[in-house]
Amino acid sequence: MQIMLATAIVLIGFYGMCTSKNIIKSIVCLNISEAAIILIFLRSVYFEGAALPIIGLRHAGEMVDPLPQALMITAIVIGASVTSLALMISIRLFRAYGSLDWRMLLERKDK
Repeated sequence: MQIMLATAIVLIGFYGMCTSKNIIKSIVCLNISEAAIILIFLRSVYFEGAALPIIGLRHAGEMVDPLPQALMITAIVIGASVTSLALMISIRLFRAYGSLDWRMLLERKDK
């Protein structure tokens, strides 16, 4: 159920990115999709009753694999970096053209 809900959130985020006219709204939709993808990944590797991966507590079959959590922390950091870069570029575009509308910026680029 949680994976289906997160998949729906990913699709909503992708829809928002495709239909939004504003660059900031597209960046927010990108962040929504990213968070939902991370949720899907972490939920798919979770299982009940698993112990922390500390040597000596239980045998390896009952321990949680720490690699997916480490990868998702890395994905969160990369996502924050991409978001900050996208916001910086959108600020530069607003200062240069006075608008954050995708269509208007594409029309000015073609001229």
